[in-house]
Amino acid sequence: MGRLAQTEGLTDIQREILATVRGFVDKEIIPVATELEHKDEYPAEIVEGLKELGLFGLMIPEEYGGLGESLLTYALCVEEIARGWMSVSGIINTHFIVAYMLKQHGTQEQKDHFLPKMAAGEVRGAFSMSEPALGSDVSAISSKGVRDAAGDYLLTGQKMWLTNGGTSTLVAVLCRTDEGHPEGTAPHKSMTTFLIEKEPGFGEVKPGLTIPGKIDKMGYKGVDTTEMIMDGLRVPADRVLGGTTGRGFYQMMDGVEVGRVNVAARGCGVAQRAFELGVSYAQQRSTFGKPIAQHQAIQFKLAEMATKVEAAHALMVGAARKKDAGQRNDLEAGMAKYLASEYCKEVVEDAFRIHGGYGFSKEYEIERLYREAPMLLIGEGTAEIQKMIIGRRLLEEYRLQG
Repeated sequence: MGRLAQTEGLTDIQREILATVRGFVDKEIIPVATELEHKDEYPAEIVEGLKELGLFGLMIPEEYGGLGESLLTYALCVEEIARGWMSVSGIINTHFIVAYMLKQHGTQEQKDHFLPKMAAGEVRGAFSMSEPALGSDVSAISSKGVRDAAGDYLLTGQKMWLTNGGTSTLVAVLCRTDEGHPEGTAPHKSMTTFLIEKEPGFGEVKPGLTIPGKIDKMGYKGVDTTEMIMDGLRVPADRVLGGTTGRGFYQMMDGVEVGRVNVAARGCGVAQRAFELGVSYAQQRSTFGKPIAQHQAIQFKLAEMATKVEAAHALMVGAARKKDAGQRNDLEAGMAKYLASEYCKEVVEDAFRIHGGYGFSKEYEIERLYREAPMLLIGEGTAEIQKMIIGRRLLEEYRLQG
């Protein structure tokens, strides 16, 4: 383990968990990641290994069969996993956002029913806000939930960019519900989160619910990213998250704050791996009679890369600790996600440049990282959205008086 991206003040249990995850990544993920990624193959054996380690229950309270760990522990585990292969961290991220939303906002029946199965990895979560005509503009969601005479809800609409859309068995989906809300109600106050139970797979997975095939992507392969089409999908009233309509926007935004820390952690992990590859290659490759690491131009690159890895890690850890302390962390999570994703892209590109022509070859791991890094600029809100959030929150904090 290198000197970079160390975290002070961890408990013995946290250090033990991280050492276990790092060992798993080095032994079970890194050796097979590039081959599986090139095949766009779901990492079934790796996922089984994560289940055996108990990682699907990492943040779920012990009373529901989980490990009851903090967001910081989870983020540091994600950082390690993304260092091995970012797609694997995506498989557990959406699962954890749904588990977190259930823990924070679910009814007691919903928690009792879902959390033990989620902790064991038997129920796997996905969540859905985006639609084909919108991304980060959540207030423009058009998917609707309408209550019928029997008291159930019928959901209609098309969703986009579901991570784990095919493999998941529980999807938290945000829809507009106008019942009980007078005309002119702010859009975000007429949204509801529904818990949709389904079978894994593609096609019509239950009446009124279709998961088309995987979206073919530039990177972030292995994990399945899909659309979701609802056409009169019947959802019982007891599967409204928290039991009350109109709270969906707040529930989802709470989950997204966790997700943004997760994306920051992914950026940190990918950047660490890119630095490791760059600093290693620079000591093996020689030009003009000496290893390229001895050329000042390369040393400057390595210095910049390492500084960015350190800065992103520190910001990510701070955002996670703030949430764990029960404080509002949208400013810190936005900053961490923005900086880590931008720095990740830059560190990966510098490692790519250090590799020269070999960086363009699919034989070298850096080629995979070069295609994966751009997803972090978009996922859980684009860099531009993060800057809007950061700017608004700063103006709240520094508002002129009088």
